[in-house]
Amino acid sequence: MLDKTGIAKRIAQELRDGWYVNLGIGIPTLVANFIQDDISVVFQSENGILGMGPFPYEGEEDADLINAGKQTITAMPGASIFDSATSFAMIRGQHIQLTVLGAMEVAQNGDIANWKIPGKMVKGMGGAMDLVASADNIIVAMMHTNKRGASKLLKRCSLPLTGVQCVKRVVTNLAVLDITDKGFKLIERAPGVSIEEIQAATEGTLIIEGDIPEMKV
Repeated sequence: MLDKTGIAKRIAQELRDGWYVNLGIGIPTLVANFIQDDISVVFQSENGILGMGPFPYEGEEDADLINAGKQTITAMPGASIFDSATSFAMIRGQHIQLTVLGAMEVAQNGDIANWKIPGKMVKGMGGAMDLVASADNIIVAMMHTNKRGASKLLKRCSLPLTGVQCVKRVVTNLAVLDITDKGFKLIERAPGVSIEEIQAATEGTLIIEGDIPEMKV
C-alpha cells in the first residue's frame, strides 16, 4: 500500500497543463512537490497566494510565506499574494479547475465530511465548505481506514458534512476510486494490494468491472 507521499504522487498525475489548483491541508499539500516537468500548473492557497511552490529546503524557510495549513512554502516566479476576500472570490467564481482535499469520511454518493469531529474543539470549518460548494472537480486524498482499522469510505457519512454529492474521485493508500450513482467504482489498485483487501476495507458499495490495474507511482 501507499504512504502519504505515494498518494500525493498519484494525485499529481491527475493535473493538466494550465490548470489552477487548490490544495487543502494535510496530504494534498504534498502534491505540489511532484508536478510533471512537461506541464505548468498554478497552485492557489485559500489564505491568499497564487503561484505556490513546493516546500522549502531546510534553512531556506520564510516564516511570512505560509499555506492555509500554516506550513512554510515557496513562491514560484510571478506569484502574487493578496487578501482572503480575493482568494475566495477566485474560488466562488469557479476559477479553480481542481480542488484536492483531505477527508475523515467520504460517502458512496460523493458526500464529504472533513471539518469536525463531535466533542472536539475546532476553530471553524475553514474554507472547505466554499471549496466543495464551488469546485466542479474535487479529488479527496485520504487513508482508506482510520487508526482503528474502520473504513472511511462509507455508505453514509456519520460525521457532520462539509459538502453533499460533490466528490468526483478518491485516492487512498489502497486504491483509486470514482464516485458513481451506484457506489465507489474501483479504478486502480495500489502496488501489491489485492481487490479482496480493498473490498474488506470499504464499507460502501464497491463496483469492480474487468481487470483492475495497479497504480504507477
